[in-house]
Amino acid sequence: MLKTRLQGSRLKLKQSIIILAACIAAIFLIHIVHALTLDRIIQYVEISFQSPRIPEEMDGFRIAFVTDTHNISPERLQGVAERLNASDIHLLLLGGDMYHQTYENPWVSIGILSQVETTYGIFGVDGNHDYRILLDVMESYGITPLSNSGVHIRENFFLAGVDDTGPRRLEPHGTEWAMFQADIPTAVADAHPNDFVLLLTHMPDEAMRQPTVGIDLILAGHTHGGQITFFGIWAPALARGGVITNYGQRFRSGWAESRDGVPVFVSNGTGAYLPRVFARPQVVIVTLRH
Repeated sequence: MLKTRLQGSRLKLKQSIIILAACIAAIFLIHIVHALTLDRIIQYVEISFQSPRIPEEMDGFRIAFVTDTHNISPERLQGVAERLNASDIHLLLLGGDMYHQTYENPWVSIGILSQVETTYGIFGVDGNHDYRILLDVMESYGITPLSNSGVHIRENFFLAGVDDTGPRRLEPHGTEWAMFQADIPTAVADAHPNDFVLLLTHMPDEAMRQPTVGIDLILAGHTHGGQITFFGIWAPALARGGVITNYGQRFRSGWAESRDGVPVFVSNGTGAYLPRVFARPQVVIVTLRH
């Protein structure tokens, strides 16, 4: 009888191991399939942001946010521009990391996105993979760069943007480097007390490093949605402190909060860095509601 019991226990253990191995294999297969299918398709994320500080006449104001284009193909990005041109966009914001490493024109993304037709223009900040000359390139295409500065888009709506903190080469293949620092207080200094204030930053960590009091909404990129994640819930790359972000999974993707409780929306970015696993490339469209 004891021998029979031992054989039964061994059989159950063997069955459990087989079930566990099958589950692991299934999970692995699901992630591979997702990476080869949906994670290659740009997702157009429509979000609504409601605040009594948004002017009543701006109810329905639509803001497109494109960031981290990296090495996206020109054809693919042209599709984004055409989609936005058909989407009644009032304002287009570029969140940095627009430098293109694999094409003869490294600013091809800027050229294509400058074709997007908006009511109030196109504004952008730089990212950690950009060269400082990006700001001049933006201006040459009619895009307004925001370098620790802000502007009234219209009455009671103030848009601010900050530099990406860190050392950066001034132009490709150049030898000159300079240190840049995000400065949120300077960027929003010209905002009026009754303004709705939107802050654009490449790196979401700035929302924790500096005061954000008086800001109503922050848009950021940089983290690529974690790039490779477990069912879009947890990203190994964000678990190592300080490599991409100092705040772990907090700014992986979607809604978060600043140190002062200000809503922060972090986009996965639009670029084609591969592989992406449960971290689809995104274009974000924010509709403001009074």
